[in-house]
Amino acid sequence: MEEAYNQEKGIVQHINTFRTHRGSSDFDYSFTQEWPVGGLTHQLSYDLPIVRSAREAGIGDVRINYRYQLVGSGETRVAVSPRLSVTLPTGDWKKRRGSGAAGIETMIPVSYVLSKLFTTHSNVGLALTPSAHNTAGAHANSYALTLGQSLVMTVHPNIQPLVETVYTREQDVVAENSTEWRDDFVISPGVRVAFNFASGLQIVPGFAVPIGVGPSSGDRGMFFYLSFEQPFTDKR
Repeated sequence: MEEAYNQEKGIVQHINTFRTHRGSSDFDYSFTQEWPVGGLTHQLSYDLPIVRSAREAGIGDVRINYRYQLVGSGETRVAVSPRLSVTLPTGDWKKRRGSGAAGIETMIPVSYVLSKLFTTHSNVGLALTPSAHNTAGAHANSYALTLGQSLVMTVHPNIQPLVETVYTREQDVVAENSTEWRDDFVISPGVRVAFNFASGLQIVPGFAVPIGVGPSSGDRGMFFYLSFEQPFTDKR
């Protein structure tokens, strides 16, 4: 899930995520870099995914992102930072690692501090991939909806237990110009810990256990998170 806080001036963040699925050797890994553009208001980033499917691993569809800090910051009670992304068809669609077509996605994350102990993050997103492919080579326009909600507890300035709930509804291409809706609903309890260094470097490892419910009942897995946030220039 996304938190509605852009990177501060002079700070870059490197984010690694890795998810496995129970009973399968498949995995999803992603490396993300987030860069401020002149200051807090504008941010550019990219996502580089590595996907293992059908016993083979390779690059997935790369995503280029722009986020605008519309309301607030990490220091305010309410923050909103809409994102607009372009997905590039870099993954091999024949091996289930990509859609085979460029797409566009928008996400609106809203962060709200309930108290010193609790903070919530809400996500609403839409995506469109014109002329997406399936493994048989059929094409169709594909749409997707994402809804997410998290609750983060700050039990210590550097320790945060949390739970995230994400629902996605997206279309799979099943034949030429024909799609079917697929639903996914996951609840992920987890925890993250921050390590701060005098140089300005912050390292945050995290771990969660995604649990499928409803249409995803029976799905289990493990999710690992590791981020490095550091200054790349003098912030003054």
